Amino acid sequence: MFSGAHVILYTPDAEADRTFLKDVVGFDHVDAGEGWLIFGLPPAEVAVHPAAGEPKHELYLMCDDITGTLTTLEDRGATISRPISDQGWGLLAAVRMPSGAELPLYEPRHPTAHSPSP
Repeated sequence: MFSGAHVILYTPDAEADRTFLKDVVGFDHVDAGEGWLIFGLPPAEVAVHPAAGEPKHELYLMCDDITGTLTTLEDRGATISRPISDQGWGLLAAVRMPSGAELPLYEPRHPTAHSPSP
């Protein structure tokens, strides 16, 4: 029924953040016209959590080795905005995009829908 999902990040400096996703994060991309880049994402999953306030959406990039991923991103010029912390369900960190927005990363310790546990 569905062929994919399209995530939109709203940012005060879209051009700089697109360059960051292309050159630092290394996402494959297509040019939809006039430099408007659309990025391919790794396999994804969606979770629904209860919220007491207004509904909101979040994007986390998952990785198998958060320490190695952060080292690679730093080597490519990224700034770590949140060091690794153990959340129980996984290891969480974040990097800062040029616009100032945080891009959270985590190494899950829970079963994942995109690669089911045996």
